Amino acid sequence: MLRKAGIHRMCRDGWELIPVLFLFFAASLMANAQMPGQNAPGPPPAQIEQTSHGIRATAGSEVLEVAVCADSVIHVVATPGRAASGSPRPWMLDELQACPGAPFTFAQDAKAASLKTSQLEVIVNVERGNLSFRTISGESLLNEGNSIARTYEPVELNGEHTYRVTDRFSPSITEALYGLGQHQNGMFNYRGATVELGQNNTDVAIPLLISNKGYGLMWNTAALTYFDNRFPLDMKLTSIAGKSIDYYFLYGPEIDAVLHEYRTMTGHTPMLPKWAYGFFQSKDRYVSLDEIRGIAARYRQEHIPLDAMVQDWFWWKTEGDPVFNSNYHDVAQDLDALHKENVHAMISVWGLLDPSSETYKLLDAKNELVTDAHVYDATNREARDLYWQHLPGKLLAQGWDAFWLDSAEPEEYWPHMGDAILSSRQIAIGNGAEFTNVFPLAHTLGVQDHWKAQNPSKRVFLLTRSAFLGQQRVGATVWSGDVYGTYWGLNHQVPAGLNFALSGAPYWTTDIGGYWPPHEDPIADPAFQELYARWFEYGTFCPIFRTHGHRPHNELWSFDKVEPILVSYDRLRYRLMPYIYSLAWKVTSEDYTIQRPLVMDWRGDSNTWNLGDQFMFGPAIMVNPVLKADAVKRNVYLPAAAAWYDFWTGKSVKGGQEIEAAAPLDRIPLFVRAGSILPMGPQIEYATQDPAGPIELRIYRGADGKFDLYEDGGDGYEYEKGQHSVIPIQWNDHNSSLTIGSRQGSFPGMIEHRKFRVVLVAAGHGTGVDVTSTANAEISYEGNEVHATIK
Repeated sequence: MLRKAGIHRMCRDGWELIPVLFLFFAASLMANAQMPGQNAPGPPPAQIEQTSHGIRATAGSEVLEVAVCADSVIHVVATPGRAASGSPRPWMLDELQACPGAPFTFAQDAKAASLKTSQLEVIVNVERGNLSFRTISGESLLNEGNSIARTYEPVELNGEHTYRVTDRFSPSITEALYGLGQHQNGMFNYRGATVELGQNNTDVAIPLLISNKGYGLMWNTAALTYFDNRFPLDMKLTSIAGKSIDYYFLYGPEIDAVLHEYRTMTGHTPMLPKWAYGFFQSKDRYVSLDEIRGIAARYRQEHIPLDAMVQDWFWWKTEGDPVFNSNYHDVAQDLDALHKENVHAMISVWGLLDPSSETYKLLDAKNELVTDAHVYDATNREARDLYWQHLPGKLLAQGWDAFWLDSAEPEEYWPHMGDAILSSRQIAIGNGAEFTNVFPLAHTLGVQDHWKAQNPSKRVFLLTRSAFLGQQRVGATVWSGDVYGTYWGLNHQVPAGLNFALSGAPYWTTDIGGYWPPHEDPIADPAFQELYARWFEYGTFCPIFRTHGHRPHNELWSFDKVEPILVSYDRLRYRLMPYIYSLAWKVTSEDYTIQRPLVMDWRGDSNTWNLGDQFMFGPAIMVNPVLKADAVKRNVYLPAAAAWYDFWTGKSVKGGQEIEAAAPLDRIPLFVRAGSILPMGPQIEYATQDPAGPIELRIYRGADGKFDLYEDGGDGYEYEKGQHSVIPIQWNDHNSSLTIGSRQGSFPGMIEHRKFRVVLVAAGHGTGVDVTSTANAEISYEGNEVHATIK
């Protein structure tokens, strides 16, 4: 079966024959043709010299610097004149603003110069100064274009002279390209596509490109940028403003290793509070805390799992001030009442300020607003201080547990709505044309830093509509924006979320059911109920689990006949909490990615390159969302690495094939990889309930396996000081033996004695949501290593 992606088709062995012949013919034409605007001869031969960090090449007025940052990380900076003065790069960690360096060797002959590390070879062509990147064994990874690759067009923007810069690359014929943030074009593999990298509602700009060949390219600018691969052998990256062409080349070869390099440079991801991995109930909008408390109370009365209630916008008397309107009475008392029910509360807070608000007036008086706009300048440290003191800081002191930083592109709506408002203005960090995409990073970093200073015992949780390079080091989750509540909308979220994960950002979610309804009151519409159930099934396996939408009612009991389906998946999410929270620790400690397109784990399998509608949820569970109305089955590709188990039936299925999986309305096809150890907790109603409850270890036989079970106090940052524990668990398939290793570490309140119920999954045994009634073995664990043969 052929799978479509964008404008081209792939078969199991690569491109189909006719496109391949066309591409070879087109490549020949391209090699012999001048690019538009290249009427003049090429630059003179490059003058090349070795530097302490790599290579400097000068060709005409262009200066090219190639620096070795690590064995697998190369930094390239090219300028149209003298070396560029270092523009601020706040997305980079301070200690990595300059390359730390690594050993390399240098060689040069009449045609080229090269530098080699233990992982990479970088070649500079003497004639044109173009770069080629290879593995140390000689495999070609990426080449700059055969013609003049780098171009600089002088422009004047916001009163400053700068350049519109372009670099051209030549990807290989069967190469697949991913990442670039989150976009609503429905594409997973961006070959043959164009993508605008500019912050907008539903579009998130993160200029990190990932290749299935095992490398990443981080385009090191916050300017509005265009990725253009309309001609498949010519890939252009163009930024509208910049003093240089600046990028990092990152080599894995595995994609996890590429993302590790990226996070090492731009920041590692902190743990979120444990409750944030549970269920968020939200809608546009609850009109009082009395209403919110009533909804939370019903969840508890009906024993439906819940961890967070959300207060959307228009709670304020004046936007920008921490003063509630008359519907809200004793806010601190209401929040305390929610906390007593183990319910957390998130509130919507904007960077957009009403001109009549006191916060706006204070910032305006200090000239700390974005010029001719109603948004504070988050790139200004003093503006961040004042904004925190007068808005989020007061709300945090009141008892709110999380901030929903809406409209973080930023978006303006006085006197009319608009995005990309920074690009036409000067801001504190510099020319807004060069920094138009940086606002969400500056905004979330400012809030996090002040939060941790004010209340270090409470982990940061922020929800935001936009992100940029480095934002994964903030305790923030991005949601996909105000998307449509249709199957079209659902279809677009799945590849959007997977590309976001491939952009180095591990926490992401959607408005389950979509934000914009298909008609005025969809709740009673059976077709919308079906869509909502399918979206909810998918949302259960997003890193953050959250419903929201512009609907009169949005609670699980609102959806009539599908309510039992919704409640069942909610309970499944909570049974998986030991698994999910352990994966969160892998994100923090290993730069792991929870929501994983199959290409991450089966990069060498060409069948995975275009699969944007299946993904792994951690190492064990393959998730296959149902994306069509009235569907009762869907095709599922099972990679060949091992056998797979149907989560719902326990039946084993051979890998290396595409199957037709049953998908009645109450079932999203889930398959678990052989060798998996899947820890499932008791049935609970909030994330931190019953921490001493028995853990069911589902063992999926057919391969060896391992899993590290992580625990900590669930909040605060003591885990960074070593206050956490890990229990290593291993399965030896040949001997049918389980080893629960000695507990590593401890923390206050740790459960010393645990009961593990071991279940060997088989047809009809150890399946579905419910606790397995009869375990194959029960193990009492007190922290010391235990071995058991399980039959």
